Amino acid sequence: MVPGSEKVRAKGGLPCVSYQMKGAETVKLPIDLSEDSREPMYHQIEAQIKALIVSGYLKPGSPLPSIRSLAKDLSCSVITTGRAYNNLEQQGYIKSAQGKGTFVADMDSAKIAEAKRATVMRTLERAVQTALQHDYRAQDIQNMVADILRKRGRSHSEGD
Repeated sequence: MVPGSEKVRAKGGLPCVSYQMKGAETVKLPIDLSEDSREPMYHQIEAQIKALIVSGYLKPGSPLPSIRSLAKDLSCSVITTGRAYNNLEQQGYIKSAQGKGTFVADMDSAKIAEAKRATVMRTLERAVQTALQHDYRAQDIQNMVADILRKRGRSHSEGD
């Protein structure tokens, strides 16, 4: 474990990487890597950090752990975390300043809204594909989504 960082559990029991930059408050990153997933680890890290940024959990200017300390805390290769950070920087989610560290980039609200929508759409597309492979009809799938929303206390008309 890197000095100033520790593994803790977030709300819901997800493992977190907790780290503290000099003179800053402690930040907890609920990143959960699955070695059983077919998704590469760098992509899991990238997707989870991206979600933390677009959800507002990580604010613009927030410091992120170094590539080396994140790799150590997640028990993965420095190359893996480096690739995730590089991809996130190329996409405009984070920025690195040599000698200062890596920080969450300022993003306009349109880009954040599009990133949220794209993530949800990809997930829904996979869910619909699975339902269709199991011979469910469009109306059955719509009913399932409505049931899920009802169970969560939200109706389909709330967004209207």
